[in-house]
Amino acid sequence: MLFPRTLRTFCTFCTFRTFQTFPIVRALKVLAFGASLACLPLSSAHAAQDDVTIGFIVKKPEQAWFINEQQAATQLGEKKGFEVVTLSGVDGQEVLSAIDNLHSQGAQGFVICPPDVRLGPVIKRRAEQYDMKVVTVDDRFLNAEGEPLQDIPHLGMSGYKIGQQVGNALAEQIEARGWNMDDVAALRITNYELPTAKERTDGATDALLNAGFKKDNIFDAPQQNTDTSSAFAAASPVLSKRGGFKHWVIFALNEESVLGGVRASEQYGLASEDVIGVGINGSGAAFAEFSRENPTGFFGTVAVSSTMHGRDSAQNLYNWITSGEKPQANTQTTGTLMTRDNWKQVREELDL
Repeated sequence: MLFPRTLRTFCTFCTFRTFQTFPIVRALKVLAFGASLACLPLSSAHAAQDDVTIGFIVKKPEQAWFINEQQAATQLGEKKGFEVVTLSGVDGQEVLSAIDNLHSQGAQGFVICPPDVRLGPVIKRRAEQYDMKVVTVDDRFLNAEGEPLQDIPHLGMSGYKIGQQVGNALAEQIEARGWNMDDVAALRITNYELPTAKERTDGATDALLNAGFKKDNIFDAPQQNTDTSSAFAAASPVLSKRGGFKHWVIFALNEESVLGGVRASEQYGLASEDVIGVGINGSGAAFAEFSRENPTGFFGTVAVSSTMHGRDSAQNLYNWITSGEKPQANTQTTGTLMTRDNWKQVREELDL
């Protein structure tokens, strides 16, 4: 909040030693000093609702999921009357630079999907340095012991339950197609450096095992990144080495990675009817695959509303800034299975 123009003028006027002896001037100086103290940022003070700027930092700004999140937050800001600054944070250094950028623009806080959850304590310290509030979306901050930072509000998915939805969908399709379990292999594209990814693939694995899938028929393809090209590079040698299976199911932390596995299966020579890939998210990558004239091995995806994640996390932060209403420590969502048959309907229902 800025001083009224006349009060700022008096404050400047009162700095001249020549006029310090006048009682009226001294009184005005006291008044101005008191007003300045009142205007200092306090931890309990709340920003005016019409003077709020927040940041929205994502680790993969080119991916459809994060594009949707940032757009939803921006649209909410336009509707509610606050500014949303969208930024990229692909690594720790870029995240810290983004926070510095937001501070220079007067932001009171930011939403972030971190590139590495272990950066949580560092990001938290930088935010505290600038007296900025932080909420995480999708991936949750971890401390040095690998435990979630409980004092940083989080909105994300129940990774394990969504993974179970993936595994159940795969098992149901195996049964629907009449495949013999002995002839089916599972390509598990993994990224165990990211706890959210491990939760999802663990959930899918357990669901498959509970359905009678053979543990020895599950093969890992560790990926260096979380995009399609990285998954393709990870999947290709696994398919080549394990070529004795008639059918394959593919799962991973997101649909981009599953698509990488599907593309690798196509290059290897597997027919689309011998592959079942089920992803997670419900974004443009899935829409494009479902729109193809001929079906591919990409059967479906467990869709979660990226629009809702972006909108709700921004709303939570805005409420916290303007009214002191701190969001819940951990809010979890689940998903809806989206396939070639129902994707348009699910897309509309989830506002994707």
